[in-house]
Parts: sequence; structure tokens; C-alpha cells
Amino acid sequence: MSEGEARSLAETPTWSVATVMTGFVAVCFIVERSIYRFGKWLKKTKRKAMLAALEKVREELMLLGLISLILSQTSRWISEICVPSSLFTSRFYICSEDDLEVVGGVNSLLNETQLVKSIFGSSTHTCSEGHEPFVSLEGLEQLHRFLFVLGITHVLYSFVTVVLSMIKIYSWTKWENQAYPLSNEDLQARRSKMLRRQSTFVFHHASHPWSKNKILIWMLCFVRQFKGSIARSDYMALRQGFITYHKLPQSYDFHKYIVRSMDDYYSASVGISWPLWAYSIVCIFVNIHGLNIYFWLSFLPAILVMLVGTELQHVVAQLALEVVETVGPVGTHLKPRDDLFWFKNPDVLLWLIQFISFQNAFEMATFIWSMWQLGLHSCLMKNQFMVIIRLICGLLVQFWCSYSTLPLNVIITQMGSKCKKSLVSEYVRESLHKWCKRVRRKTQLARSLSVNSLDFTVDETEETLTVGTLSRTVSRTSLDDLGETEAEAAVTDELLPDHN
Repeated sequence: MSEGEARSLAETPTWSVATVMTGFVAVCFIVERSIYRFGKWLKKTKRKAMLAALEKVREELMLLGLISLILSQTSRWISEICVPSSLFTSRFYICSEDDLEVVGGVNSLLNETQLVKSIFGSSTHTCSEGHEPFVSLEGLEQLHRFLFVLGITHVLYSFVTVVLSMIKIYSWTKWENQAYPLSNEDLQARRSKMLRRQSTFVFHHASHPWSKNKILIWMLCFVRQFKGSIARSDYMALRQGFITYHKLPQSYDFHKYIVRSMDDYYSASVGISWPLWAYSIVCIFVNIHGLNIYFWLSFLPAILVMLVGTELQHVVAQLALEVVETVGPVGTHLKPRDDLFWFKNPDVLLWLIQFISFQNAFEMATFIWSMWQLGLHSCLMKNQFMVIIRLICGLLVQFWCSYSTLPLNVIITQMGSKCKKSLVSEYVRESLHKWCKRVRRKTQLARSLSVNSLDFTVDETEETLTVGTLSRTVSRTSLDDLGETEAEAAVTDELLPDHN
């Protein structure tokens, strides 16, 4: 073969092919086994929500693999679709023609074309005069790499988010431990402590003059979100309000409930849903040179995270102002309800947080792809000052959202009208489900036996001898008594834990 011509697989030594194959198989096998082991540990520790999140991560990686496979197999076919050259105006280019000439874009594209042809095989198809390929081979390969970087970046951002959130939530354990002795004290001591906590809670959120004004209170809440995620008095007040509203015992472990809720939230937020894919496609479409759309979109997460933080502080302020109008323990006068939240739906805030995380991941993926595919001197990197601002803003917002806003959202959204299924642990839920299935199955069997036994009854003088008859009332009563005993034991273990 001539010098410089790419070798085919038939002309490549087997040892080099086997070496490359070994590397790919080893890496994929390590990743797959790691995910499997981690999922097995989550299943063993009864972390079903986190296991569901891991499954979504696996689905996202599988989707990326499917996209990669389809792109690699259809690239040549797509590149052979010819369209009129008049459609390819520089108006819709990512970089202007002047920018491409400055960075030597033509030569780099020719080199990239040779590389792609060596990967996918050269195509003998050429478009007629006045026509061009719909998307070239090198363009499809660059798109392939961008989607790969976006998926990996989003998975990493999701992992960092849950780690930082859990670190913050587990720091509240000391407050939960301080709340346990309160349930063992007499009524008078309990009331005095509640009154002290009520005064502290109200003082922090309702003592400022702006708190009485419906407009100025929003400005006050905007400033408060930068002072910290949540204070001890806020945690105690929200805990007491939740326990009282849902009629739970004072010894209920509210912190474990928050941890389970965080697992459920993470399970719902992992993965790129179709609205997020649609959003990314729109961003790619409007990324026209001169608009600097990525620069302006980089500030969108910062705006949203401040809006979400302000709304969360406003919910707490509303609860505190309602306590001012009443007298008594704080827990008996907190009124959790959906009306406190935007659109009367606490889940709206979680959706916004999911979008913030995705936008930050999209921003980082765009930067990595630009450095990888277009180089440091491309038009997307021309204004390095703007690029640095984008990256710093995205990293700070992601850290603040993960460590402060998301944990605050997890605890404050519990002030909605409905409690979540994580109110009881996974063990109790499984026990109740098994009990319900067992009672339902035995009740159906009792009904069938009762109906079949009607033909075998024999009447005697004063007694009725029933052969093969199972009383429907007795069977239901005995089964319900048995089921209630098991269910009550499981729920009692959950709601009345041993804290000694």
C-alpha cells in the first residue's frame, strides 16, 4: 500500500487489533460491574429510591450508546443527502466566515474530514453542482461527540448534586437528636420549650418591619437566602409543624424522613427527560454567531436559583407571620398547605432545580466540546473573559444550588398539604404491601369456599352442620386481626423508634 494511505482491518496486524479490543472491553466491563455492584449494595440496604436513580443513569448511558451506534451506522447515508447550496448561508453559522478564516478553519476542516473518512470509510458519492451534503461526515462526528460529552457531564453533575445535598442534610442530625428529649418530658416542660422555640422562630422571620409589607417582604426574603440554608429554630419549628399536622408521635424521626424524601427527589431528577432534550435542541438551533446565546443563557441558572431561594424563604416567612396572630406552641399553629407555593404546587420548585442542574451541565459540556473540537482560538473561545465568567458563574451556582437551595427545598416542600410515601420507611411499606396481598388472597379464597359450601349443608333439629363452610365474617375478622397486628408492629417500629 502507498505511504500515507489508511490501512484497512484486513491489512492491520492482529496484535494491534486485539490490544485495542482488550482496552475497550476492559473499560466497559469495569464500568458495568461497578454499576452492578453499587446497585446490589443499594438493594441490600433497602435504598429503593437511589436504586431507581441508578437505573435511570444506566438508561441514560444506554441511550447515549444507542445514539452513538445509530450515528456511526447512518453517518454515511445522511451525508449523501444533498440539498441546494443556497440553504447554507453564513447567517446560521456558529462562527462567522471571518472568524473561520482567522483561525484557519478551512485547513482544520480538511484534516478533520480525512480523519473521519479513515474512521467511517471514504464515500464515493458527490453532490451535483449547486448542491451540498445535508450534514457532512465531520459535522456528524462532532455532533456525536457533543452528545456524548453532554450525557457524561450531566451524570457527573447529578452525582455531585446528591453528594453535596446529603452532606448538608446529614448535618441536621444533631438538631434531630436535640428534639428527642422533648418528647420524654412532662407537658409543662414541653410547652415552655416550644414557646421559646416559637419566639426564636418568629423573631428571625417576622420581627423585621418589612415583614408586614407584601412587596418589601420579597426583598427581605431575597437577602435572607444568602445567610444560610436553614437555622436550628427553623428546623425545629418545621419539624413540629409537620408532626402536628399529620398527627404523628413526638418521637417520630423527621430527619430520616427528610433523607428518604431526598432519595425520592434524586430518583425523579436523574436522567435527561424529553423536555430537556427539546430545550437542548432549541439551544443548538438558536446558537447563531452574533447573538452570544450561550453567554446569556449561562446567567439563567443564577436567576432561577435566586428566585427559588426567595420563594422558599417566603414560605417560611408566611408560616412565621401566621404564628404571630395566634398564641400557643408553634407546632399547633403552623398550617402546611399547597397555597403557600407557586401555582399551589410544591413540585414546581423541584422542576426548576432540575432545569438549573441541566443548564449548568449543558454549559460545561459546551465548553469542553468547544475546546476539544474547535480549539482554543475558535470563535466560541474568542472572548476569554466572557468564557471565564460563564464557567465561574455556572460552578458557583451549581454548588449553591446543591448545598443550600436543594436541601432547603426538600424540607420546606414538606409544608404542602400532602405527605409523601416516604413518611414510612421502605421496610414498613413492603410489610404493608405483603400484608394487603395476603389478606386479599385469603379473602378471595374464603369467598370461593363459602359459595361452594352452600350445596353441602345439612339441617338438623336445632343445629346446622355445615361441611366445608368457612364463615366469611369470621375469616375476614381473623385475617384482619392478624394483618393489623403485623402492620401495627411494623408501623410502631417506624413511628416509635428506640432512641436510647
